[in-house]
Formats: sequence, structure tokens, C-alpha cells
Amino acid sequence: MACTIGPMTMPAGAPPTHHTPAGLALGFLTGGVIGASLTAFISGCVVEKVPLIVLGLVLPAVYGLVLFGSTLPRRAREAAVVPRTALAVIESMEAVGGETSDVPVRFELTVAPDEAPAYRVEIRQDINLVELPDYRPRGVVVVEYPPDRPWKTRIVKRPTPEWEERAAGAQVDSVPGPAMESDSPAGCAGGLLTLLGLLLGAGAVLLLFRADLFGPAESGTSRRPSVSSSSSSTTTVTSGTGTVTIGPGRSMLDRGELRKAVESLTRGADERRALTVVVQDRLLTIVFSPTGVTSAGFDPRSLPYDRLPGLVEEARTTLGVASPKSWQLSADGVTGSLTLRVMVTGDGGTGTLEADGQGKVLRRTGS
Repeated sequence: MACTIGPMTMPAGAPPTHHTPAGLALGFLTGGVIGASLTAFISGCVVEKVPLIVLGLVLPAVYGLVLFGSTLPRRAREAAVVPRTALAVIESMEAVGGETSDVPVRFELTVAPDEAPAYRVEIRQDINLVELPDYRPRGVVVVEYPPDRPWKTRIVKRPTPEWEERAAGAQVDSVPGPAMESDSPAGCAGGLLTLLGLLLGAGAVLLLFRADLFGPAESGTSRRPSVSSSSSSTTTVTSGTGTVTIGPGRSMLDRGELRKAVESLTRGADERRALTVVVQDRLLTIVFSPTGVTSAGFDPRSLPYDRLPGLVEEARTTLGVASPKSWQLSADGVTGSLTLRVMVTGDGGTGTLEADGQGKVLRRTGS
């Protein structure tokens, strides 16, 4: 015997509001956490900063735990509500995609509870491809819904025999719309706020850690060419070293040439001391003491300039190096006392002459 359920519209139970301020704020905050954690992790890997890597890993975990804890009471209350069972008629249905055995289908239903007014709802539910022919417009199905959230209606695919028998012999009249929607797209406002949060989160990490990510670069080299009557010289100064290169036809052993080169590197730095000075025929290199350290090293302007050409000539002629081709003079003050060394290289090997800070020869070695 067929049973007809008449239309009684449901006055209570408003459909859910998907764009509440709390929901929009949550989307913004989630975007910020995603942007900050990704930026921190990637930046930390690039610049090899462990704190940034840890921040990128810990931040989403902490946010997830906080979010889970804050929503736990609400989910507990919702889980405690006993769902009700009712009959519903399919007003319309439409497959909305899917390439697997379970096809997502959008249903519009008229739900007719036994002890409550009927209502119209639109839901989306996955239906197995084999069972899809069992669902058709104007067909009666068994549904379950939380009484406080009727838009959460779900079709019962395997109802009890009692409800299955009732559905087989029942006729449910339609009720007028509009239908409640169980799912709604996030919308433009929610998407824009999430994107804004992501960008602001990334920007916050870059701003807070800008010193690590975009620290001041090492002082660049500055070249100040000076022109003489024969050729030019190039001076290069960095935070830790200074070099002077002179042009062809000139030598650091020429009268006044080395003194002028040293002064060009120490001009305006009266207290700056050197750890090592290396002189070659056309090249001067000074390794300066670290900034702020005044005890180590020596004043490069205190070199015995008048003795240096003689020391080089003595090394070339007295060390037993046949056909000397190149020489190098180094002044070392790391240990405290200034030591001069002249190394000569030629076809016959290498020889070294060592002198004190006044240019007095201390020892000679040759090979």
C-alpha cells in the first residue's frame, strides 16, 4: 500500500552561512601560516639558516594543533547529536565529474521527516557507478540528517529493511524552494583573503629575517686609477686586503714607488695595521688586521723602504740560484716582531733571504 507524505514546509533551520567573519578570518590566517612556513623553510635551505628551517617546519604543526584544539568542543557537540532518518524524493540530480568508480553527484532533495516539516536541500555525494541507475528523479530514498543542521543531509545507501520497505511504497510530495546548500564554493572574497594572508605571511618572514637573507654584502672593490707620465696604476681595497698594480716599465723597487703604493692603501686609516705585506716586481698586496683589532700586526708605513731594493739584489746574487727569474718580498708581523723574507726563483731552484725589521740579514737558504 502506497503512503503519500504531504508537503509541509520547514520554517526553522536556516541554511549555513559560508562567509562569516570568523570563516574569512580563518582563511586569512591559514594563508598567512602557509606563506610564512613555506618562505621560512625555502629561505632557510637556501641560506643554510637552521632557525628558518625549524620555523618552517614547526609553524604549520603548531597552527594545526591549535586549530584542532579550538574546534574540538564544537566537533564534540556535533558528534553527540543523534541523526534522524527520513524519506526524501529526488527532485533533480546531476553528475558533476569524476573519473573513478565513485561519481560525485549533485542531488536536490525534498526531505519529509516524520515529526517535522519538510524542507528542500541541495547536497553533493559520491555514488558508485554501478549503483547510479538506482537513483533517478522522483525516486524516493532514505536519508539521515542532524536535526540542528538539516543541510548536512546524506543519502543512506544501505538502509535498514524497515526503511527500505517504507521507501519502496512511499510517495513524497515536493516542497517549494529555495533549497538549502550543504556545500558552497569559497567564493572570491574568501580566496582573495587567503591569498592576501599568504603574501603577508611570506613578507613578514622576509622582513623579520632580512638581516640573514639580505645581509650587507662585503665591501665591493673600488678602483681608483692614477695616471703617471709612463703608465697607470690600479688600486683595489676591500675590507681585509688592498692591492696596487703598476703598469709596464715600472717596478716596486724604483725609488719612492713602494712607499707611494703603501700610502695609497693606508690613506685616511692612520690606525690600520697590516698582518702581511707581499711585494712583487709590479704588485703590492697588504693583508690588514681585522677591524677593531689594534694589537696584532704592524704599521706597513714603517717598512725600511731604503733597504728593500738592496735586500732583493742581495738575494738574487748571493743565494746560488742560477738565472733568477722572479722574486717576492714578504713582511710578516703576525708573531709580533717584523720579519722580512725575500724569495728568489730561477732555473737553479729557489733561495730565501731572511732579515729583521730594520733590514739586517739574519740567514740565507738556497737549493
